[in-house]
Amino acid sequence: MSKIQLGVIYGSRTCEHEVSIISAVQLMRNADPEKYDVIPIYVSQKGEWFTGSALLDMKTYTPFDPFNKGILPVRLDMTAGSGALIRFVPPKGLFGGGKEEVVARLDVVIPVLHGMHGEDGSVQGMLELADIPYASSGITASAVGMDKITMKRFFRGMGYPILPDCAVTRSQWEQDKNAVMDQVEKALPYPVFTKPAYLGSSIGVSRAGDRKELEGALELAFSYDRRVLVEEGLDMPIEVNCSVLGFDGDVKASVLEMPNTGSAFLDFSEKYLAGSGSKGMASLKRIVPAPIGDELTKELQQLSCRIFSDMDCKGVVRIDYMLDRHSDHYYITEINTIPGSLAFYLWAETGLKYPQLIDEMVKCAMQAHEEKHKNNFAFTSDILSGVSLGGTKGGKLGGIKGGKLG
Repeated sequence: MSKIQLGVIYGSRTCEHEVSIISAVQLMRNADPEKYDVIPIYVSQKGEWFTGSALLDMKTYTPFDPFNKGILPVRLDMTAGSGALIRFVPPKGLFGGGKEEVVARLDVVIPVLHGMHGEDGSVQGMLELADIPYASSGITASAVGMDKITMKRFFRGMGYPILPDCAVTRSQWEQDKNAVMDQVEKALPYPVFTKPAYLGSSIGVSRAGDRKELEGALELAFSYDRRVLVEEGLDMPIEVNCSVLGFDGDVKASVLEMPNTGSAFLDFSEKYLAGSGSKGMASLKRIVPAPIGDELTKELQQLSCRIFSDMDCKGVVRIDYMLDRHSDHYYITEINTIPGSLAFYLWAETGLKYPQLIDEMVKCAMQAHEEKHKNNFAFTSDILSGVSLGGTKGGKLGGIKGGKLG
């Protein structure tokens, strides 16, 4: 039986570029070599695509040199169903002609991209057009999950528990900073958290306890994004996270974790630099399972599965919550449609080791692809036979009169 050609796309033009590399190399090293030929697909910060065995070594990226041995520049053939990674072979000799050759053909792809240009639905749309099975949430769920403002509006519309917030734009800020701060102060009490709408890994996120801190927090957030979410803060909240795995009706929740920190929130350095940076989110100090009692644990697991299904997610996601220390209330913070380290450490606690988690993700990708191909893409009509485009006065569409179907 031939092995599955498993492409892993990672990197890309995003502030979370390095985090993506860590998550991807973790995954590639844990894929079962008896089942998969792993094909690294590294997207540089310039947007260039590369493959090659050297990409499995973390030292390759410090710094990255595209001319190193074992690295090939490639592009994806967008012909539906091709799945081909293609490289250009330079000509030999003065009068030789260059040619293109297929480096690999992808059976399935796991996107391990965090943030813009990857987790936001853009790569998912590309893979849909190329008709390649992929193991992440689809275009809609990815786009909604990436945009914190749209995500919270979705959660609010579904009646899920979320903290009060308001949204502001860079143009409003540049036009009148005081008016923006007045808007925030009218809508929310201090403390507040400012968050770039389109970033993850806590990059650009700040806590503000007064107007002066708010001004600095907004300046920072607007340096990363033109839209910023400002959210009401809690007094030393307890963070709890839950991962969900599956597709369609087959969905299950992981154990819950409680990131162990004394800070008001987990910033980038705590998530990725405090422990072993090469291990990503897996190196973060945490309490697993979260000591919040069986009843609340079950309630959050069930809610996480509902969110996963309502957003029509696929593969592995992680949903983050904040618990109020002074009440029995909890609030959804966000959904990560491609979580750091693929949340493998949470599934390991359930007995599902990382190689098995990869198998499950590939299974989800294949099932979704099969479901898509049950759709009817060929609606045939005779509309083209009634179209005339001759002459200099434009064409006429037969059967349409006065702008209406006749």
